[in-house]
Amino acid sequence: MDSKKKLTEKESVIMTLLWEHGPMFVREMLTHYDDPRPHFNTVSTTVRILEEKGFVGHEAVGASYRYHATVGPDFFRSRSLAQVVKNYFNNSYTQAVSALVEDEKVSVDELRAIIEMIENRKKD
Repeated sequence: MDSKKKLTEKESVIMTLLWEHGPMFVREMLTHYDDPRPHFNTVSTTVRILEEKGFVGHEAVGASYRYHATVGPDFFRSRSLAQVVKNYFNNSYTQAVSALVEDEKVSVDELRAIIEMIENRKKD
């Protein structure tokens, strides 16, 4: 994945805020941070970087900008999962699922539901 299309931890926080709370001004974003809150300029710069990457847009409201997400969480979810499988499981989804089973992160019922989902997709 192009490094410009990855999210840093700070960027991820802002995207999550926009997905969960909708369009916001930078000052509104700051209210959602725990103390110690980042500086206004830090959040503002991060939002502008996200805008340059094409993940955030804005609308002018008076002398300020209200920012909104231009992509949803699914855009990153599939790319991030693919990167984890590639980097940590030798590009094998079987190994990734096996690790989840071994660590008891996935139940037998969840595995059955996944198999059923796959079988239903094959029918379509």
